[in-house]
Amino acid sequence: MNDKELNMNANPIVAFLNKPATDFTRADIMRYAEENDIRMVNFMYPGGDGKLKTLNFVITHMAYLETILTCGERVDGSSLFSFIQAGSSDLYVIPRYCTAFVDPFAEIPTLCMLCSFFDKDGNPLESAPEHTLRKACQAFRDVTGMEFHAMGELEYYVIFKDDEMYPAIDQHGYHESAPYAKANEFRAQCMKYIAQAGGHIKYGHSEVGNFVHDGMVYEQNEIEFLPVKAEQAADELMIAKWVIRNLAYQYGLNVTFAPKITTGKAGSGLHIHMRMMKDGHNMMLHDGALSTDARRMIAGMMDVAQSITAFGNKNPMSYFRLVPHQEAPTNVCWGDRNRSVLVRVPLGWTAKKDMSSVANPLEAPSHTDTTMKQTVEMRSPDGSADLYQLIAGLCVACRHGFEMTDALEVAERTYVNVNIHDKANAGCLAQLAQLPDSCVASADCLERQRSVFEAYGVFSPAMIDGIIADLRRYDDATLRHDIEHMPDEIDKLVKRYFHCG
Repeated sequence: MNDKELNMNANPIVAFLNKPATDFTRADIMRYAEENDIRMVNFMYPGGDGKLKTLNFVITHMAYLETILTCGERVDGSSLFSFIQAGSSDLYVIPRYCTAFVDPFAEIPTLCMLCSFFDKDGNPLESAPEHTLRKACQAFRDVTGMEFHAMGELEYYVIFKDDEMYPAIDQHGYHESAPYAKANEFRAQCMKYIAQAGGHIKYGHSEVGNFVHDGMVYEQNEIEFLPVKAEQAADELMIAKWVIRNLAYQYGLNVTFAPKITTGKAGSGLHIHMRMMKDGHNMMLHDGALSTDARRMIAGMMDVAQSITAFGNKNPMSYFRLVPHQEAPTNVCWGDRNRSVLVRVPLGWTAKKDMSSVANPLEAPSHTDTTMKQTVEMRSPDGSADLYQLIAGLCVACRHGFEMTDALEVAERTYVNVNIHDKANAGCLAQLAQLPDSCVASADCLERQRSVFEAYGVFSPAMIDGIIADLRRYDDATLRHDIEHMPDEIDKLVKRYFHCG
């Protein structure tokens, strides 16, 4: 970053210290706290339920601040994670200075930092979500020589009383403007706070889903991020969900990231875009077309796609979203620009035409390098996902593609360039694998393919065992079929998992 970029950065700590967050030191945090009258510090970390947990410290003198920044604190791991036993549950949480941000909701000036977990011997906790993702990214670098980048599309519904003014058309809310979209101002404020907390936001908009039920408006929105290193992408999404919920509470609104909140209406996904970087260059393209390495990456995701649901689709309602004709995938396939496939290759500005000079005749042709924009998108995950497990699982899958001897054949066999819901293409679809239809089926898939995720020590056996056990506890093998025509039973499920992830 240059000085201008640092000064314009939305994170006030970056602007004050005039250095990027990746370079923050303990001394930087202490100087910011002292010169900005910081009175409290929050340690924050993800629990096994996918939500951020908080530990508060009141700062009465600088020596105490230095102590907690250096030593961290103890926490009860058995209360955070199902795979940790009460008899050996003490863990350390140690703050990561690069994640520091000012709490936008606190009346008392407060600094927040995300933490890493360490065991009794002072080693990173092998089954910690954040450490699992770090190991996945290191294995990816070791095998491919490239850096794994990711970003998410965070979809959610905002719920408020219907004022019956300027009603939106049911299920036609995509990119709607005010006054037909009522939650735009709320979304803009969310984006402001997320950026101040270090999030790299691409854009925000209203989404397809909107409907009225029992006098309440349900309006779907999306905030999409820019690709960054995968570890950072998970942190940003984690903080973003926390921001959106807290701001909604202040506004007197309700929000949900649940995958499905009623039948026949758009569900909410958590699509993850990925790219591979080397020496500052995007390796997804070669001569303007999808590169061979990108196809290997896609092949890896095709091979373990069914198991990815164990990380990205964590409760029974997830599988009410993964049904045909809802712009959600069911078949294990990939394609260009097709929103019904599992892995989509979105438009990547590869036409080599200067559209800006056509739209703006007074502008001279530009020579902007657009190759950085090309990604591939996994469309099965939803808001029930454990963000760190999910992105780690995708990183493992993409690395796996480089280790498959038949990767390019798999990529060719699973490529679909047709409307997969057209009856004329039924023969093509019959040859494709299907995503699981329940948590139990997802657990079975992970059990069969666990060796892929445990390779290089990325996912610990204890974590895999815990994920499988958690999924099987739902006992939902036939649930979707059993209650698909029972709206009252579906409504009970929606309420149970309304605030998942």
